[in-house]
Amino acid sequence: MKKYSLLSICILILVPLLTACWNQKELTDLAFVMAIGVDKGEDKKFDVSFQLVNPGNVSSGQSGGGQGLPIAVYKSSGNTITEAARKATKKVSRRLYYAHTNLFVVSEEVAREDVLELIDALDRDPEFRTTTEFVIARGITAEELVSTITVLDKLPVNKITKELKSTESMLGENMMVNVDDFISGIISNGKEPIVNGYKISGKAEEGGKASNFQTSEAAAYLEANGIAIFKDGKLTGWIENNKARGIVWILNKVKSTDINIDWNGKKDAITMAPIRSKTKISVKFKNEKPVIHISIEDEGWISEANTAIDLTDPKEIDKIDKLVEKEIQKQISASVKAVQKMKTDIFGFGERVHRANPKLWKKIQGNWNDRFAELEVQVKVDSYTRREGIRTKPFWSTMKK
Repeated sequence: MKKYSLLSICILILVPLLTACWNQKELTDLAFVMAIGVDKGEDKKFDVSFQLVNPGNVSSGQSGGGQGLPIAVYKSSGNTITEAARKATKKVSRRLYYAHTNLFVVSEEVAREDVLELIDALDRDPEFRTTTEFVIARGITAEELVSTITVLDKLPVNKITKELKSTESMLGENMMVNVDDFISGIISNGKEPIVNGYKISGKAEEGGKASNFQTSEAAAYLEANGIAIFKDGKLTGWIENNKARGIVWILNKVKSTDINIDWNGKKDAITMAPIRSKTKISVKFKNEKPVIHISIEDEGWISEANTAIDLTDPKEIDKIDKLVEKEIQKQISASVKAVQKMKTDIFGFGERVHRANPKLWKKIQGNWNDRFAELEVQVKVDSYTRREGIRTKPFWSTMKK
């Protein structure tokens, strides 16, 4: 017994000696990559831009924070993203560190041709997180996008990620899409991926200058712009505005938005803002042909009523609900038709057909995108007004009298 006790004591004494920081990394030896941008270079190479954070210029506090730019952008080229990253060491005195990378950007040219050539490196690197947001630089280069300085957020990547989260919850014309979501869409049997578009409004050439965030009105600012539709791993087109919102609605990602309806001959007189929304998709079969049923339940409140109306009248509320249902149904049907023209199933209807009827799916999966283009899709919307705000009779009613 004493022998085992002595052995246990020896083990406990030796355990601390066995531990070591074998993989330690000093902060002063690391360059934190906040964003990666990829453009098409010469001779089929990739021009990769690395947005690095300058810690001394983004620290908060009365005594902290330098007067210089919060980021620095370095660019290198290579036949692969790995080659370009390693060549960047010629220009950067610290080791590139990707654990804090929050944004991955590619240009439209890369998205239309070579985006699949980049994905494996991101998915395989243990430092890189596939929860990183993925966007496409629309009408500009990826380098210009990752180089743009923002006003409210010192780090441009924070501006983009916060903006996507905000527009998803308040407008519904974009939704957060990360690298992992894109990979899931690529390998999925019956669903294609989508990616958010981003552009620079104003003077793009001014975006990377310090003066861009030293004025109350920036000369250039980043703005979410449309949803990119992919087919077979390549960008095939764009969907915007209400049609983009219809896509987000079908994917059950709309948290709130604004629905305008006409009233008493006045255009967009009443605005209903959803507070809860739920989308259900089911598949039925007619003569061995799938029929998609989209059912949406929406609850909202009257955020504006720029017309004479009595919001305490149940009949008026019921009429509003019917008009809202019609408007939502119209937007969703328009979205479906727009995507069907591109012959790419971004909604995952094919996945649902597969689950509902595996035998039929084996017969039709080979040319599913062509079948998707002719697919019958039925949309049903149930909308309910739950609140009218703090005023049930707008001042328009008094003016009318």
